[in-house]
Amino acid sequence: MKLGWDSEHELFRSELVSFLQTHAPPEALGGRDLIGTDTGDIPQWARRWQAELFDNGWMVPAYPPELGGRDADPLECLIYAEELGRRGIPRSVHFGGYAIVGPSLLEFGSEDQKAMAPAAIRGDTIWCVGMSEPDAGSDLANLSTSAVSDGDSFVVNGQKVWTSYALHAEQCFCYVRTDPDAPRHKGISVLTVAMDTPGVTVRPLRHITGSAEFAEVFFDDVLVPVENLVGELHGGWRITMGSLAHERGGLWVDGVASAERAISDLVELSISLGRGSDPVLRRQLTELYVEVQSLRALGYKGFASFAQGSSAPEHSYMKLASSELRQRLYETGMDIQGSFGSITDDAVAVEAGRWQHSWQVSLAATIGGGTSEIQRNVVASRVLGLPRG
Repeated sequence: MKLGWDSEHELFRSELVSFLQTHAPPEALGGRDLIGTDTGDIPQWARRWQAELFDNGWMVPAYPPELGGRDADPLECLIYAEELGRRGIPRSVHFGGYAIVGPSLLEFGSEDQKAMAPAAIRGDTIWCVGMSEPDAGSDLANLSTSAVSDGDSFVVNGQKVWTSYALHAEQCFCYVRTDPDAPRHKGISVLTVAMDTPGVTVRPLRHITGSAEFAEVFFDDVLVPVENLVGELHGGWRITMGSLAHERGGLWVDGVASAERAISDLVELSISLGRGSDPVLRRQLTELYVEVQSLRALGYKGFASFAQGSSAPEHSYMKLASSELRQRLYETGMDIQGSFGSITDDAVAVEAGRWQHSWQVSLAATIGGGTSEIQRNVVASRVLGLPRG
C-alpha cells in the first residue's frame, strides 16, 4: 500500500513550496538546531519573515486571511508543518505569541482582547507567558503569584521564572491566583500585563551555555485594570490547559523532522571522521532512525484524533519521547567525535561545537512544556488507564 495525497492537496503543497523557495530568508535555511541570539531577543529578519508569512496567509494556514491564514483544512495544515519541518524553516522564533497567546485570546478573550490577537500572531507585539514560578513549574496548580481585586484594578504580587522573551516583551500573559481559599485548580485567573507597568521588574537568567534567553519577572504591587482579565474570574485553569494544548498540538511534526535531519547529519559526521564503517555506530544510528519513524507514525495517529475532534493523549508521549531522543542524538554527535567531543570552543570544535552546544540546551527539553515526569503521569492515566496513586 502506498499512501498519497489527492490533486487538491498536492496543489496546496506546490504553492507552499514555491512560496518558500521564493521568499524564505537565508537566515531561516539550513535546519539549525537553534535559531536566535544569546540574549533572548528576536532578530529583525525573523520578525520580517513572520510578518511576510502572515501577510501571505502562511503563518497559521487554518486561520482565515485576517489572522494570517487561508482557511486550510487539517490535511493541508499537516502538509504545511511537514514541508517547513523538512527544510528546517521556522515560521517564528517567538513561539508563545502565535501559538499560545493568540489562540487563547481568540478562544477566551473579550472583543477588545481578541483584537490583540492578530498582532501577537503576526509578531508585531512581543509577548511573554508568565506560568512557571520558583515553586510551580510543571505543577502549575501550585502557583502563588496573587492578584487581589481593588475596585477597578487587580494588585499583583509575586514572581515568575524561566520566562522566555521577558527581556524584550511588551505584554505578559500572566497566570495568577485570585482566590487563595479555593481548591488549587479553581482559584486561578489570567491577566494581560503591560511589561512597562510600574512594579514590574525583569532580571535575566544565564544558563549553562552562557546565554540569557530566559528571565525572572517580579511583580511588586502592580496595578492591572480589571478589563485585562482574560475569560472568567477564577477560570484560568481552563485557559491554562488550552494554552498547553496549543503548545503541544503541533510540536511533534517539527520535532520529528528535526530528529531526522540530525540523524542524517550524524551519518555525514561519522563518514567525515572515518567512522562510517563502524558496525556498532551503524547499529546505533539505525536504532535511532527506527525510533524516529515510530514517532512519526504515532504523530500521525494523534493528528487523526485531532482532525476528528478528539483529544490526542499520544502527544504527551510524543513530547516525552522526542525530548529524550533529542538529548541522545546530540550526545551521539559528541560520542562520534571521541576525545574532541568535550570541546566547546567554536574555533576548534567540530562543526563549531554544534553537537556540544545543542546537547547542553537539550537538557531543558525534558523540563520545558511539561517535565518528563508529568508526561509519564499523563501517559499512565490517559493512555494506559492506570489508576492514580
